[in-house]
Amino acid sequence: MTTRTLAGFAAAYPELDYTAIDYEYLRAVSQELVPFGRHVGTRVTEISPERSVVEIPADGTVGNHIGTVHAGALFTAADIAGAAAFVGAAAERLYTIERLVLRGGTAAYRKPAQGRIRAIATVDLRELADILAATASARFELSGRALLLDDNEVLVAKFTFDYVCDVTIAETESA
Repeated sequence: MTTRTLAGFAAAYPELDYTAIDYEYLRAVSQELVPFGRHVGTRVTEISPERSVVEIPADGTVGNHIGTVHAGALFTAADIAGAAAFVGAAAERLYTIERLVLRGGTAAYRKPAQGRIRAIATVDLRELADILAATASARFELSGRALLLDDNEVLVAKFTFDYVCDVTIAETESA
């Protein structure tokens, strides 16, 4: 029988059944993980193996002095969406993920962000494949991106992210 220690990402999702991934469970837990995201008012609305979506509501609390959504709120939504995209894509092996750390990123603000904004994020599937196939503890690099759209599907910002992902293979076999 294989037992798993709940550490790293797995500790954040203690009820996750790795044989039948419940993406709604991942979404609900992820919504509560980042206190600053709650402060800003972001909402994780979707996590799947392909992507995640995080919304900034159109309530005006994250505006700036010129009437658009503050760049910090846009970055916060993109950052949370990127991590959530990783959670969805790596769900079957979250028990091996010790940490995912944002190392760097770029932001390109394209149009004034007004109203409800959706950050739609993905991770690089080729790099993710190496992480999911790990058979020994190791550090990996992973790229991601988030596109931020307004309600008219206009691209208001684009973010690219560089992550470091530590995998810890800590399974113990017992009879």
